[in-house]
Amino acid sequence: MNVVGYKKILQLGLFVGLASLFCFGSSQALGKTVAIGVFAYQGERASTSDWTPLINYLNQVLPEHSFRLENHDAESLRRSLADQRIDLVITNPGHYITLEAEFGLSRIATLESLGVSAAKALGSVVLVRGDRMDLKVLSDLAGKRVAAVSPEGFGGYLLAAKELLHSGVDPESDLKEILFIGLPMNKIVEAVQQGKVDAGIVRACVPEQMVREGQLKPADIRVLSPRQENQFPCALSTPLYPNWPIAVTKQTDPVLAKRVAHALLSMPLAADGIGWTVPADYQPVHDLYRELRIGPYAYLREITPEGLVRRFWPWLLGALFALVAWIVHTIRVEQLVHRRTAQLRDSFNAREQAELGMRESQEQMEHLSRLSVLGELSGNLAHELNQPLTTIGTYARTVLRRQDRGNLTPEAISEACTQIASEAERAGGIVQRIRHFAKKRAAVREPVDLAHMAHEARHLVVGMMAHPPEVQITNRLSEHCRVLADSPQIQQVLLNLIKNAIDAGRTLAPQRQGIQIIVEAIDNWAHLQVIDQGCGLEPPQLAHLFEPFFTTKTDGLGLGLPICKTIIEAHGGRLWATPNAEGPGMCFTFSLPCHDLPA
Repeated sequence: MNVVGYKKILQLGLFVGLASLFCFGSSQALGKTVAIGVFAYQGERASTSDWTPLINYLNQVLPEHSFRLENHDAESLRRSLADQRIDLVITNPGHYITLEAEFGLSRIATLESLGVSAAKALGSVVLVRGDRMDLKVLSDLAGKRVAAVSPEGFGGYLLAAKELLHSGVDPESDLKEILFIGLPMNKIVEAVQQGKVDAGIVRACVPEQMVREGQLKPADIRVLSPRQENQFPCALSTPLYPNWPIAVTKQTDPVLAKRVAHALLSMPLAADGIGWTVPADYQPVHDLYRELRIGPYAYLREITPEGLVRRFWPWLLGALFALVAWIVHTIRVEQLVHRRTAQLRDSFNAREQAELGMRESQEQMEHLSRLSVLGELSGNLAHELNQPLTTIGTYARTVLRRQDRGNLTPEAISEACTQIASEAERAGGIVQRIRHFAKKRAAVREPVDLAHMAHEARHLVVGMMAHPPEVQITNRLSEHCRVLADSPQIQQVLLNLIKNAIDAGRTLAPQRQGIQIIVEAIDNWAHLQVIDQGCGLEPPQLAHLFEPFFTTKTDGLGLGLPICKTIIEAHGGRLWATPNAEGPGMCFTFSLPCHDLPA
C-alpha cells in the first residue's frame, strides 16, 4: 500500500474518533433540565416577570435543554448551591463575589442596558427632603437617622456605606441610627418624605421611576453629594459598578456553559434595551467589600493573629524592614554616640576651663574696678585720715606739756585719752571700710537691705572727702522686701554711681552738688535711683553710655558703667540712665527682683 493510502486510512480514523467524541459529549448534555437560580430581591412576582423572557429565549435557541427559573432569597440560593441543585446563577455583583469565593462560581456574561456600559451600570443615591437645607453632602449625615434596604443590599446600602466612610462618617458608629426597612425601595423614599428618617439610600434610577409613575414630585426630594458618570441617565451619590452577572457552578457541564454563553452573547436587545455582553471586571466590587470588610473579606474584622496578618501583611512587612533598619541604625548610632561622647567630654572640660577663666577674669576686673574707685578717691582719703591723726598728736603733746609744767591732773589725762581713743577708732573705721570694700572674695548672694547699703556707701564716700556734697537718702521699701545679692558687688555699683554723680556737679555751685538716693518697690521689683543736678548728657552720649571704653571724662577709662551693668544683669536686674525729670542732671536707676522674706 502506498503512502497516499495510509494517509486516507488515518484521516478516516481521526474523523470517526472526533465524531464519536462529539456524539458522546452531546449525549451527556442532551435532554438535561437546567436550573437557573435567580436572586429575587424584589420578590418572586417581579423576578418571574423580569427573567421569564430570558428563560423563553434559552429554551428557544437551545431546544435540546429544558431551562427552568428558580427564585431565591440570599440564604435559599446559598443552600441550593451547596446541594448542587442549580446550574446557573443570576445575582447582583456583591452577592456574586461572595458566592464566587464560597462555591467557585465562574461568570460567563454580564447584563447590559442600552446606552449604559456593563462595567458601570449600578449605583446608589442618597435622598433627603427638599426642604432639608442643612443637609448638602454625605458628611452632614453624622449623628442623623438613615434608612436603607438591608445590611447586604448592594445598591440599597453597601455602595453608599463606602462613600460615607470616604466622607469621614462610619455608618456603624457615626450615624445616630440606621433603619433597614427592606423592599420595596418606595418605602425608604416614603420614610424620608414623612420625616421618619433624615436620609434614605436607594438604588439609582428608583426616584426617577417613581417620578414617571406619579408617586413622587421632583421638588419633594434632593440628592446628597450629586455626581454624574459616563452619561448615566439618573442621579447618583456614588460611583458606578458592574451590572449583574450570570455564572455557572463548578459542576455545570462545560459544553452547556459554552452554549449558554454563546446564546447570551448572541441574544438581541429586548424591547426594554436589556441584553448580555462579555463578563465585566468585578475588581471594583472586590475593593468595595474589602474596604467594608464583609463577604469574602469578613476575616479582616477578626482580631486573630491570622486575621491580623492577612489584613495588615503589607504594614507588617514594612514594620519588619523598619525594625531591621532600626537595629542597624541603633548599632551605628551607638558607635557614633561613644565617639561623640568622648568629643563632648573633652569639649565640656575645655568649656569648664574657659568658664572658670572667664569667672576669674570677671572677678579680677570687678576687683580692679573697686580699686580704681579707691584710687580716684585716694587724695581725699589722705586728707580725711590726717584729721584724726592730727587730733591724736595734739592731745598727746598737750599731755606732755602739762606734765612738764606739773599741772597734769587725772581729769585732763582721762579727757585726752578719751579723745585719742575716739579719733583712733574713727581712723580705724575708715581704713576697715576701705579694706572690706577692696578685699577680693568669692561672690555670695544673701538677703540685703538696699537702703542700708546706700547709707554705708554714703559713709564710705563722705568719709574719704574733705568737702563732701549733701547725699539725701529716701527709703520707701517695705521692711519685708529684700533682694538676694552679693553685698560687695552691689556696693561697688552704688559707689560708682555716687562717685559719677559727685563728679557731675564738682565744678558747679554748692546748691547743685547735692545728690538724692531713692529706694522704692515697683511691681515687685526693688528700684534704686541716684539723682544728680549736674550738666546731664546729650542723646548721642546716652546711646553709648554703657559701652566699654566710652567715657565723658578726660581721665576716665570707660569701664565703670559697663562693669556695673554686667553686675546688675548677673543678678537678674537692669541698669539704665534717664535725664532728671525734676530739673537738670541725670537719674541712674537699677532694679533687682524683690523677694518677700519671712520677718
